[in-house]
Amino acid sequence: MIITKPFHFVHHFKLSSLIDSCKSMQQIKQTHAHLITTAQISHLVIANKFLKHVALSSLFYAHKLFDQIPQPDLFIYNTMIKENSLSPHSCFNSLAVFRMLIRDSGLSLNRYSFVFAFGACGNGLCVREGEQVFSHAVKSGLDNNVFVVNALIGMYGKMGLVEDGRKVFNSAVDKDLFSWNTMIAAYVGSGDMVLAKELFDEMHERDVVSWSTIIAGYVQAGCFMEALDFFHKMLQAGVKPNEYTMVSALAACSNLVALDQGKWIHVYIRRDKIRMNDRLLASLIDMYAKCGEIESASSVFYEHKVKRKVWPWNAMIGGLAMHGKPEEAINLFEQMKVEKVSPNKVTFIALLNACSHGYMVKEGKLYFELMTSDYGISPELEHYGCMVDLLSRSGLLMEAENMILSMPMAPDVAIWGALLNACRIYKDMDRGYRIGRIIKEIDPDHIGCHVLLGNIYSTSGRFNEARTLRDSSDRRKVPGCSSIELKGLFHQFLVGDRSHPQSREIYLFLDEMISKLKIAGYVPELAEVLHDIDDEEDKETALSVHSEKLAIAFGLMNTEPGTPIRIVKNLRVCADCHQATKFISMVYDRVIIVRDRMRYHHFKDGVCSCKDYW
Repeated sequence: MIITKPFHFVHHFKLSSLIDSCKSMQQIKQTHAHLITTAQISHLVIANKFLKHVALSSLFYAHKLFDQIPQPDLFIYNTMIKENSLSPHSCFNSLAVFRMLIRDSGLSLNRYSFVFAFGACGNGLCVREGEQVFSHAVKSGLDNNVFVVNALIGMYGKMGLVEDGRKVFNSAVDKDLFSWNTMIAAYVGSGDMVLAKELFDEMHERDVVSWSTIIAGYVQAGCFMEALDFFHKMLQAGVKPNEYTMVSALAACSNLVALDQGKWIHVYIRRDKIRMNDRLLASLIDMYAKCGEIESASSVFYEHKVKRKVWPWNAMIGGLAMHGKPEEAINLFEQMKVEKVSPNKVTFIALLNACSHGYMVKEGKLYFELMTSDYGISPELEHYGCMVDLLSRSGLLMEAENMILSMPMAPDVAIWGALLNACRIYKDMDRGYRIGRIIKEIDPDHIGCHVLLGNIYSTSGRFNEARTLRDSSDRRKVPGCSSIELKGLFHQFLVGDRSHPQSREIYLFLDEMISKLKIAGYVPELAEVLHDIDDEEDKETALSVHSEKLAIAFGLMNTEPGTPIRIVKNLRVCADCHQATKFISMVYDRVIIVRDRMRYHHFKDGVCSCKDYW
């Protein structure tokens, strides 16, 4: 296109400011009309600036604008390829523009054309199209360009073709730091932390991206101790973490319930003024909530006034739900609506969870309907699971079963299991037998449901069937494991564990503790023990060595009076341990916070925060 009018920098600055100020489609259309009537749209610099801004709001409108430009230059083509490449839903549009650039424009492609096109192929998982783009890169003589090579490795990584990416990496003539980081990210994305670490160890130079990628990989793989270990190695290497590093480090603390380390990271964020975006804020809230400090989570949430994205709200609502504060969770959701922050599917999972733990059937049904009617969010398996759990907890077993049968997708074992547990609690044996058979058809080896069904058999006096189920389950059953963090070190206990260096002292303390609890009124829940243990004393012994009791005893021995004790258990806390911990909190005047597989329990003065053991 021939530009006939002189282009002045000052005028360009004013137009750029006008374009940047567009916040809505109405303002974009008004600005578009102004650029047309003043003939400013004919300047390719202005056209590209406006096109890029429009694409952020509406790719459909951006394409209409693109079609009106008679002779787009390479910069404009690349802008359209890039903006369309960022979403899996529009990657084919990106590749269509790329083909148009090759076929119709007569322009020579540059490295950015291929970088953005490979990005589109990766996001859209377009293997064949990726090979075609690479053939054009070879024809253009850019196949060895380091930017193009990095984009090709990244594309293979997103497609899960990690070995193809490694071949490109190994054969690359020039490799830069980004090449190494991209290859490590490909291994991390595939879950292969062994090869990711091997490549990381080979690096002569590492930056914040290298460290952040390997730390995030260990978090995704569930190796939280390793993630924190690498985080501390990063600091020792003198590499300053950024907000993405901190998100992963806090996630590791959340899963380990490493409150002391989480607090230290919070101090570091403040001291080094690391940018507090909504993702980092959500991670910080989540860390405090999952470490049992819901008040600290709330303080962090309200300390930051502007929360434009949904993530911090979800973290706070979810935290309140887990800690048995359903009314506060619902109030926060209503505040979120006032702030005009749009909820997503995660918001409603947290909200329905809150209703479930609070036995708030009416509110749960309201929000389940509101999700679709007001926000256009179709319920997924997790939402139905929350509703079934809510109805089951509330004793509405028939309604819960009807909801399962009316689901538009196949129910999983967890949903049927929630109803099966309710059958045990409410002693609906006939329904329990029937649900048990359904679960065995779906997953014959599901241990948790075998245990539940065994309990139902025991309760109804069918001891032989219960023993058969338990015998088959015990061989594969995951042992109960509880952990406690003291002075930055983690101590783990299995049921009946005597491997700890202080085990002799722990068991002596445990005997004394149980005696004090009995004086205070504690009566062991012997029904929790297998029926094939005949001796009452042996049953009590079996209960007393549960992993959470060992961890609590160790905590009481090694902390100052009045210090809260935080325990994490991999399974549900049993009814006996739940009852015993109430008495421990009263007898020893301690706050005890137990995070099990289902929820958080706050024990204080002989009372638990949850309404009942369930």
